[in-house]
Amino acid sequence: MSGDFTSDQKRYLEGFVAGAEAMRGARPTAPAVAPQAPMGPDAAHFAAQDALIAAGKKLADQEKWKRAEHPFDAYGRLKAQARAGAFPKPDDNFRWRYFGLFYVAPTQSSYMMRLRIPNGILTHAQLSGVADLAERYGGGYAHVTTRANIQLREIAPADATAIVEAVQDLGLCSRGSGADNIRNVTGGATAGIDPQELCDTRALAREWHFHVLNDRSLTGLPRKFNVAFDGGGRIATLEETNDIGFQAVRVGEGAGVEPGAWFRVVIGGVTGHRDLARDVGVVCRPDECTAVADAIVRVFIDSGDRTDRAKARLKYVLDGWGVEKYLAAVEAKLGRPLTRVAATAIAPRPAVDRAAHIGVHAQAQAGLNWIGLALPVGRMTANQMRGVAAIARDFGDGDLRLTVWQNLLISGVADDRIEAAKAAIEALGLDWRANPLRAGLVACTGATGCKFAAAHTKEHALDIAARLEARLLLDAPINIHLTGCHHSCAQHYIGDIGLMAVKIAGSEDEEAIEGYTIAVGGGFAERARIGRELWREVPFAACAGKIEGLLRAYLATRSGPDESFQAFADRHEPESLKALAEAQ
Repeated sequence: MSGDFTSDQKRYLEGFVAGAEAMRGARPTAPAVAPQAPMGPDAAHFAAQDALIAAGKKLADQEKWKRAEHPFDAYGRLKAQARAGAFPKPDDNFRWRYFGLFYVAPTQSSYMMRLRIPNGILTHAQLSGVADLAERYGGGYAHVTTRANIQLREIAPADATAIVEAVQDLGLCSRGSGADNIRNVTGGATAGIDPQELCDTRALAREWHFHVLNDRSLTGLPRKFNVAFDGGGRIATLEETNDIGFQAVRVGEGAGVEPGAWFRVVIGGVTGHRDLARDVGVVCRPDECTAVADAIVRVFIDSGDRTDRAKARLKYVLDGWGVEKYLAAVEAKLGRPLTRVAATAIAPRPAVDRAAHIGVHAQAQAGLNWIGLALPVGRMTANQMRGVAAIARDFGDGDLRLTVWQNLLISGVADDRIEAAKAAIEALGLDWRANPLRAGLVACTGATGCKFAAAHTKEHALDIAARLEARLLLDAPINIHLTGCHHSCAQHYIGDIGLMAVKIAGSEDEEAIEGYTIAVGGGFAERARIGRELWREVPFAACAGKIEGLLRAYLATRSGPDESFQAFADRHEPESLKALAEAQ
C-alpha cells in the first residue's frame, strides 16, 4: 500500500483536524486544582513550614526530617535498627529523641535515655525498677537532672526499644522527652506537704503531662519547650527559667478579681540565652492553667522560627513581636480575654529556703518530715537507688521527690523514724547533710557523656568543692553551677558563681585545654537575675583559686552576716570584684 494520500484524502484530513481543534477550543477549561490545606494533627506545623517556604526561607534540617517522616510514625524502623544493633544516622538520631533516646557519640558509643516524671515524683517501686533497668540495659547508674528528672546512660543499640518499653511497664515513659517537644513538667518538690505552699502543684503537673502525651499536635514544635508550676513552697522550682512558668501567688482585695490564690503567668525564660521569663501581667485560676498553656504553645507552633535553630525559642518570638501582640494571639486561640492583674495587687511570694532540699524538715502534716539527700552532682548507682527506694518504703510514705537541685527527698518520715532513716541513708554511702558548697553544687553531664561539652563538668565540680571545703568555712548558702557549653543545661547564669566550659587554645604543638568563663551574681526565685561575666577562658587548674578568692573577699568584706553573695557582688563593679578576689 502506498504511503501517499490523494488530494481528496488530504482535504478530508485537514478538515477533520481543523474541526477537532475548534472543538477543543470550545470546551471549557478544567479549573485549576487548589493546593490542599494540611490536615490532621501535624497540620499546624506543616502550615507554619509552608508559610516560611513561601516567603523564600529555607527550613532547618530538623524541620525537613520531621516533615519527611514524623518520628512517632517510625517506631518500626527504630525496632529494626535495634534488632540489627545499629546506631542511627543524623536524621534518625533526631527522630529517636522523640522516644527519649539520644545517641551521644563520640563521647560514649551508646544511647542516653531521658524519662518523663511529672512534678518529679515517683514511687519506691518505680525507682527500684529504674535501678534494675540501669543495671540491665545501661551503665548501672543514673543522673538526677535540673528538671527533676532521671537520665540513664550507656545503653547499647540492641536494647533501644527494650528499654523504651520496659520504662512504660513501670508506669513511666520517655515519650517526647527530647528534640522539639514539650519537656518534663516540673512542679513544687514539696507539693502537698509544705507548710507554706499556696497551691499543691501535683494535679496541675499531672494534667499538663497527660494533655501533652495524648495530643500529637503538641509535638514537633519549632524548638524545645519547658513548663513549670511553682506552688510557693520552701524549695525553689526555677519556673522563671522556663518558657512558661506558673507562679502561685495571693491576689488581694480590690484587684478586680476574686481575692485568693491564683497563678501568675511568666513566659519566655531561657537562661542559656541570658533571659528569664517575663511577668506579662496575667493570672489564671488553677483549673485554667492547662488551657492557657495550650494556647501559648499553639501560638508558638504557628509563629516560631523553623529556619534558624539558634533563634527558635519562644523568647525570640516575644522579642520580635512584643508581649502585647503575643498575648492578643493567645487570646484568639483561647477564645476569651486573659485575666490581667496589676503587680501591686499581688503579695510577695513566700521566701524560699535555700537549705530546704537537704536534711530533715517538718511537713505540713503533724509528726511527719521530709529528708533531703545530697547526691554528688546528681549521680546514684543502681544499688543506691534500690536502697533509697527501700528507705522510702520502710520509713516514709513510699514516694521519692526529685528536685531541680539534682537531688531527691524522702517524704512522710515519722518523727520517731528519723534517726533510723538517717542511718540507712548513710549506710548507702549517701548523706542527708551537706555544707553550703555541696548543697548548692550543680553540674551538667559534661564531656564524659555529651558531645557539646567543652569540659568534664561533673568531675570538675566535685574537685572544686573538695578543694574549697578544705580551705575555707562558709556560713551562708552558695550556688556554684558548672555547665559544659552555651546550652547551659546546668543554668550557670543563675548561680551565685557560674562556670561555662570553653576550650582554651594552646601553642601550635599543644592541644587545647579545658577551661571556663566565670560569671557572678546570678539568682533565682525572689532574687532572680542573670549573672555577669567576670573572667573569660580561665584554665580549669586556676578556677578553684579564682572562686576561693571571691568567697574569701565575700566573707571578709560583706556588710554583715545576713548579706548574700549576690548582694555583695551587686555592690561591686567587675573590676572591683576581680581586685578583691586577687587580693585574698
